[in-house]
Amino acid sequence: MGPTAGLAPGYGQANLVVLPGALAADFATYCRANPRALPLLEMTEPGSPVPTRLAPSADLRTDLPRYRVYRDGTMSEEATDIVTLWHADFVAFLIGCSFTFDSVLRANGIAVRHQELGCNVPMYVTNRMTEPFGAFSGPLVVSMRPIREIDVDRVTELTRTMPSSHGEPIVVSSLHQLGIADLRRPDFGDPVAVEDGEVPVFWACGVTAQAAATHSKIPLMIAHAPGHMFITDLKAASPHAG
Repeated sequence: MGPTAGLAPGYGQANLVVLPGALAADFATYCRANPRALPLLEMTEPGSPVPTRLAPSADLRTDLPRYRVYRDGTMSEEATDIVTLWHADFVAFLIGCSFTFDSVLRANGIAVRHQELGCNVPMYVTNRMTEPFGAFSGPLVVSMRPIREIDVDRVTELTRTMPSSHGEPIVVSSLHQLGIADLRRPDFGDPVAVEDGEVPVFWACGVTAQAAATHSKIPLMIAHAPGHMFITDLKAASPHAG
């Protein structure tokens, strides 16, 4: 299976981060210090792969389409399950995802280009640094959607009401403010064109956690492959899913 953009419309999607127990408290506080990028939805009990609030019948070791494993800050491998990598002290975190609000945008007549093209959303590492805590620090990552200029205010209004899915955009139009040199070269995901009458609109992105793993040389972190999200049981309109 490929990226989950457009799958299960109306249901919340989430980023995954799995860490050894010794790093869990630091990461939870790092999320709370950076709520736009890392809106924390659920933190599992140590050793449990089950998100009892968001999807109590799920198994986070097997129920995402693709995972990435970071060792000492380097992405060392990808996998379609992490059963053999799971340790008894692991803690899993589910973090809100902007794919959740895509279905809301479409329901309100707003085009979502990456869904139209059947590809992944483009994501960029920016020149903005997150608020550090403990072992974790690093740059903010953003996702980008081309939005018609006449729709920007409406899109901002709609996504502002969904803080658990990153909320309103952090930047409209200006690549310079984020240090992005070329929209055609995303750091994660696929490039999508910004057409006449549109502007690039940027939201904070949960892949910020993976940028922190790289920047901070975290000894071990398991995460979703960017765009290959966990689909929760919660409806997108619920206050917990965004």
